[in-house]
Amino acid sequence: MKCIYWIGLLSLFIVGCGTNNYEKTDLGLKTSIDSTTVEIQFFSPDIVRVLKYPKDSVIDKKSLSVIKTPEKIDLNIAEDDNYFTISSDHLLVKLNRKSGDISYSDLNGNSLFKEATPGYNFTPTNDAGKSTFKVSQSFQLDPDEAIYGLGILQQGKMSQRNQEVHMVQGNTQDYVPFFQSVKGYGLFWDNYSPTDFKDDADGTQFSSEVGTCIDYYFMLGGNADGVIAKMRDLTGQVPMFPLWTFGFWQSKERYKSQDETVGVVEKYRELGVPLDGIIQDWQYWGDNYHWNAMEFLNPNFPNPQKFVDDVHNLNAHMIISIWSSFGPETKEYKELKDKDMLMDFATWPLSGKDVWPPDMDYPSGVVVYDPYNPGARDIYWKYLNKGLFSLGIDGWWMDSTEPDHMNFKPEDLDNKTYLGSFRKVRNAYPLMTVGGVYDHQREVTSDKRVFILTRSAFAGQQRYGANTWTGDVTSSWDALKHQIPAGLNFSMTGIPYWNTDIGGFFLSNFPKKLNDPNYRELYARWVQFGAFSTMMRSHGADAPREIYQFGKQGDVVYDAIDKFINLRYSLLPYIYTTSHDVTANQSSMTRALVMDFASDKNTHDINNEYMFGKSILVAPVTDPMYTKEVLAGGKTNKVEDFSTVKSSEVYLPAGTNWYDFWTNETFEGGQTISKETPLDIMPLFIKAGSIIPFGPKVQYAEEKDWSNLEIHIYTGANSEFNLYEDENDNYNYEKGAYSLIKFKWDDANKKLTIAKREGAFDGMLENRKFTIILQDGTKKEVNYNGEKRILEL
Repeated sequence: MKCIYWIGLLSLFIVGCGTNNYEKTDLGLKTSIDSTTVEIQFFSPDIVRVLKYPKDSVIDKKSLSVIKTPEKIDLNIAEDDNYFTISSDHLLVKLNRKSGDISYSDLNGNSLFKEATPGYNFTPTNDAGKSTFKVSQSFQLDPDEAIYGLGILQQGKMSQRNQEVHMVQGNTQDYVPFFQSVKGYGLFWDNYSPTDFKDDADGTQFSSEVGTCIDYYFMLGGNADGVIAKMRDLTGQVPMFPLWTFGFWQSKERYKSQDETVGVVEKYRELGVPLDGIIQDWQYWGDNYHWNAMEFLNPNFPNPQKFVDDVHNLNAHMIISIWSSFGPETKEYKELKDKDMLMDFATWPLSGKDVWPPDMDYPSGVVVYDPYNPGARDIYWKYLNKGLFSLGIDGWWMDSTEPDHMNFKPEDLDNKTYLGSFRKVRNAYPLMTVGGVYDHQREVTSDKRVFILTRSAFAGQQRYGANTWTGDVTSSWDALKHQIPAGLNFSMTGIPYWNTDIGGFFLSNFPKKLNDPNYRELYARWVQFGAFSTMMRSHGADAPREIYQFGKQGDVVYDAIDKFINLRYSLLPYIYTTSHDVTANQSSMTRALVMDFASDKNTHDINNEYMFGKSILVAPVTDPMYTKEVLAGGKTNKVEDFSTVKSSEVYLPAGTNWYDFWTNETFEGGQTISKETPLDIMPLFIKAGSIIPFGPKVQYAEEKDWSNLEIHIYTGANSEFNLYEDENDNYNYEKGAYSLIKFKWDDANKKLTIAKREGAFDGMLENRKFTIILQDGTKKEVNYNGEKRILEL
């Protein structure tokens, strides 16, 4: 016998049918099984929240990541002797009335995902004097099911099966307790305490040190883009970055005066090498006792306003280093301490003296602040606004947002925060501190888009205008290899913007630094990878990395670097349009091959290739080719040897044909090919049926308008491209101030339709020229005034 009920959205009453009573709720049902209360809450037809907690507990949890208000939907509840079944018009959820385990399937009954049996556990524990639980939940995946996500992990894996991960935010590891499956669903474990993820033959499990309840979200997206769309629906959408942030950035640890920093920009302009961003690293505030004072106290920066103006007058932008900690002599420290908004554990820098190793005869007294406290976030912004934003600084390099936790002791996690123990909320630290800066700047002005470069992230951080870098990675070929799957998995958690220190941060593997030809080759290859990242940023310690440190025009390494910086700029119309797709359509800019070619099982665990946007396949070169060892005078030396051109192997996914970007040669997908890779060539392939706009040669992103773009059509399939334009650096696009020009290619009839322009904004080009180029050499120019044009080619 079955009892079937339709849930009215305001109903709440107890139904008795079978062996368990349950409550209908506005979102689903609530029942008790043995000593555990289970709640199933539908936030949308395809997003389900599951709560489990000891029956006598009172749960009033407010998520730090989830901001979605549950939708009003009708649900169908059925029950028999073994199961409660709840279904929306997209998803069917079954709760075992005896074990409490839950399974998910589509409306045709096809299994998607299920909890293990037995699946969950509450272990009593003490958290800083408060009785609570350690919580865990196990799941059962298909044996050959690939999963992706978990954040930035430096282990070189693409699929995250068969591993154990201890999730505590660190310098080079950014954890997001979320994964998505090749089967088209995602799972977000909504817990901020230190968490273990484990996948082995016994199952897949999340286990967290602190939790009043088990709290997770299941979401059905159908494919990778769909899952990401659900995760962003749940935790926040992605605002647009300014156009200039997609240009080239130069930095180092650290420019020691304002003259040095401005001089770098001047040198790039003198050389004619494009540059949009310069970064001022730490110590502009002076000594470590004034750590992160958010003002220029260093005498080598005597005129801060002139400093910023000089950079702007060179048509460049500046972002500046700010931290999550404060020295004891800063105004911020004193105000935060007075209001009990500081934490007490060792962080960077340990010593008051700027020396390595730290001289602990002079402890720095630097401590981190409590960003979980809204009052502390207000104080942070007050000084940031007064000391730096008022000067016209363009963005924020938020370093140590994990934050640095030195000389770790377990009792450090007993530190009290506004939301309870530090242990309870540990992994959400970057979300709170980055979010505080974003929210405050948005309150101040809509004329300048927020741009934050951050070293750590957590679920939901995509809503805060932040681009996460992969931390202070060591310079090595293995490190370069690992950046690719690390960033791709990060993107698959729903956070689309990430980047790396081009060349790696530490040069400890290269004692001769830039004089080592192996490092010079590595740097050139890392630049190529960086040109197809969401931010192209050169940075590192131990040696400067400006292009002129690698020779001059005509030198092989210099020319390779220059070539890819210029290629990056020529692709800005494509990149900026792709960034709009990220914001408007929940897309991703860097895309694991499985995202677009899931039906090709060969793509499921490829960790060294990816799509940049939906048209360009990128295969970075991650092995040395042009350095050899020679014996001279009884010593072995490394030398450059470009006498023989080497090759790399590239897998081209099935289901489409591919164009070699450099030669226009075509290849059928579903095969591995060999591509010659001299130092100035990285394998790039364009998917047949693509339209890619190319912009003018420029020295910075906005030097020239886009009144004369080349529109390259890669034939072989029908294609569309919506060229996006707006005012480049404000939030007027949120009010509809932008334009779209749709290009549509009819491959069978060799016909291009340029649709009537949609939308408008101040400064929009009314008239322009497009040069249409087919890959067989056909070229045609067309004037365009915003009205529909049809071209036969």
